[in-house]
Amino acid sequence: MSEPIDAYLRDTTKGWILVDSDIDDSILAKKYFVDRGWTPLSVVLPMHRLKDQLSLIGIEPEMINYIILIHTHTDHTGNLKYFPTAKIYIQCQEYEYAFQSPEKLSYARFRDDYDNRPETDWLLIDGDTNILSSLNSISIRGHTLGHQSVLVLLPSGTSIIMTDDAGDLLENYEKEILPGESVDDT
Repeated sequence: MSEPIDAYLRDTTKGWILVDSDIDDSILAKKYFVDRGWTPLSVVLPMHRLKDQLSLIGIEPEMINYIILIHTHTDHTGNLKYFPTAKIYIQCQEYEYAFQSPEKLSYARFRDDYDNRPETDWLLIDGDTNILSSLNSISIRGHTLGHQSVLVLLPSGTSIIMTDDAGDLLENYEKEILPGESVDDT
């Protein structure tokens, strides 16, 4: 079994919004995660890497106006370095946790993903927040202290909730079982 690493792109009245930035491509070639128990490594073929996928549809990194971070594990923050002008939406609790002393951080976080960005415009949000009329942040603390999901309302009237690591398997949702890594059991 392998676990996909994903990011979502949406064209909005505020410009291009990216949900998460995927894992840093150089990390994929290392055994770092396997050695620390995060198995199996995600399978990302070179042509499936975020920058390549965006390029295929004519989107350059500087065209991304905003990034919504689901949380600050490296499989969500790894490519932030390619989007230096993007403003970043993040839950207050997640931001506070991400910037505390490194020894308190989870093994899945690399501060280098986000800490070496002094120019970053962090847009701190607290709880459920309407970002646009068709895009909402939903605070679902659990996988991390400031984990959030994104609710997208499509023009067809259909709603999609991007939960990412709030559950790893369908069973997590059907039986209300916590995901593999959880900081809060409520």
